Amino acid sequence: YGERKDLYDPHLLKDAVKGAGIIKNKIEQHKKIRIIGDYDIDGVEASYILIKALQRCGADVDVAIPDRMKDGYGINQNLINAAQAAGVDTILTCDNGIAATEPIRVAREEMGMTVIVTDHHDIPREPAQADAVINPKQSDCTYPFQGLCGAAVAYKFVQLLYEQMGIPVKEADDFLENAGFATVGDVMDLQDENRILVKIGLQMLNHTKNPGMRALILQNDLQPGALKAHHIGFRIGPCLNASGRLDTAQRSLRLLLCEDTLEAGTLAAELVSLNEERKDMTALAVEDARDVIVKDGMENDKVLVIYLPECHESLAGIVAGRIREQYN
Repeated sequence: YGERKDLYDPHLLKDAVKGAGIIKNKIEQHKKIRIIGDYDIDGVEASYILIKALQRCGADVDVAIPDRMKDGYGINQNLINAAQAAGVDTILTCDNGIAATEPIRVAREEMGMTVIVTDHHDIPREPAQADAVINPKQSDCTYPFQGLCGAAVAYKFVQLLYEQMGIPVKEADDFLENAGFATVGDVMDLQDENRILVKIGLQMLNHTKNPGMRALILQNDLQPGALKAHHIGFRIGPCLNASGRLDTAQRSLRLLLCEDTLEAGTLAAELVSLNEERKDMTALAVEDARDVIVKDGMENDKVLVIYLPECHESLAGIVAGRIREQYN
C-alpha cells in the first residue's frame, strides 16, 4: 500500500520553508553556495539531490564532502576555513550538521556566513544554531515521521525550494529514486513513509535514466528491471560507499552527476574495483582479528578488545561487526 500522494507535506518540516526562502534569496543575489555532505551512501545521494536542484534553480553552487581519514564526519573547522577562502557566502549541509555546534558558530559569528542545516541524526544536548535547521527529530517539529534519511530530508527541502522558485514541484520527484536508494543504503527502518519511498525508489531505479547509476548496475552484472532492495544493500550500494572508505566520496558523486555513457562506464568500473579491494582488505583484517582472539585465548570473553595496527581505519567498524556476529 501507499503511493506518491500518501507522502507527507514538506511544509510540516520545521524551518524548511524558511530555509528554502533563504536559499532562494541567495540564488537571486548570486551568492556563492557550498553544499557540505557526507561520505556514505546517504550523504552522497543527498549531495547529489541538492547540487542538481540548486543548479536547476540557477545557483552558483558547489559541493564539498569531508575526507573520512583527514576530516572525519561532518562539517568541521577545516571545511569552514576552505569555504571562507573560496568566497562562500552560504553553507547548506546534508546528512550532517546538527551536532556541529562550534564550527557552525564560527562560520556564522566570526566569518559572517549563512548556514542552513538539513540532517536526520539524533538531536544532541546542544544542537547547532544555524539560520535554519531542518531535521524531523527536533522536538518542536510537526512533521509526522521522524525516521527519514538525510537524502529524504533533502528531497523534501527541494520540493519547497522549487515551489518558491516557480519551478514545477513535480520535477522534484525525479529525486525519489535517490531518496529511496539512500533509505535502504542507510539502513533506515522500513516503516511508514520510508516504505513508500523505497517502493517508489525501486520502481524508478529499475528504469533509471541516470547514466552513472545505470553503468554501476551493469558493472555489477545486474539488469535494470530485476532490482530489489537486496541489490542496493549488498551489491550497488557498497560500491558507492567504497570510494568514501578507501579514496574520496567525490568519485561516487561524480558518477551520479556523469552525463556521458562511456565515462560513466569507466567511473563505475573503478568503484566496483574499489569495492572488491575493500572486501579483500576486510577479509584479511577479519582473519587477523580471529588470530588475535585465538592467540590470546579470548574465545569465551564477554567483551573482545582487539588491536589491529594494520587495519584500514574505515574498515574497523565492518570488521568489528563480523567478529561480533561470529562470537555472539
